[in-house]
Amino acid sequence: MQGTANRIMVLVTILLCIYLSWYYMLYRMTMNMEPVATWSSYDIALLFLIWAIMMAGMMLPSAIPVILLVEKISQKRKQHNSNYTSPIFFSLGYILAWASYSLLITLLQWWFHHLTLLTPMMDSANATFSYSILILAGIYQFTPFKQRCLQLCRSPLAVINSHFKEGKLSAIYLGLHHGTYCVGCCLMLMAILFVSGVMNLTWILILTIMVMIEKALPQGEVLSKALGVMLILLGLSYAL
Repeated sequence: MQGTANRIMVLVTILLCIYLSWYYMLYRMTMNMEPVATWSSYDIALLFLIWAIMMAGMMLPSAIPVILLVEKISQKRKQHNSNYTSPIFFSLGYILAWASYSLLITLLQWWFHHLTLLTPMMDSANATFSYSILILAGIYQFTPFKQRCLQLCRSPLAVINSHFKEGKLSAIYLGLHHGTYCVGCCLMLMAILFVSGVMNLTWILILTIMVMIEKALPQGEVLSKALGVMLILLGLSYAL
């Protein structure tokens, strides 16, 4: 009974985080970020916050199965007199991995802005830049690195079993470890926001669904490559 209650509490907590992230994106994000003509440290910090919240809202839905799997393993270990560690700490590590990516892509966006590849509204200002991102994102879908990361995201049990240890810090590390594979799986898909506009809610939703399809649906690896073909064709249509 207690195990079911813990499972429900974990699920409610994750769903609340997803809700708050999407609430911010829908109702607060565009209000908080004005067109950026000159970059101050405040602008960079706010942009990092926006990316971090976006990544939490976009990536946590597809991470729910593995979070619940970690909770189930923790409950089983508890039955064998091991200490129970809430998977919330695993989730923190997972979010930390995407926060690190958010910092990297924030600095990359700042650089692109100074190269005049992005407008003050944070979307692409250069057709060559746009179709290059799309084609590269499509090609990335076929790389062994991408496919290996996707495989580990879709079937995380081996990684969890080999790295599972007692304690909160170990749970955070495990979440960070798993999150790193998910970053490797999806980093180029997230870069598409440079083309569509960083705060384009339609594309944020589309990319969220794409990630969930890759990770959760049967034959996700095949669908991942089909998505790669679509992105390459879309990029070529921009180029022609």
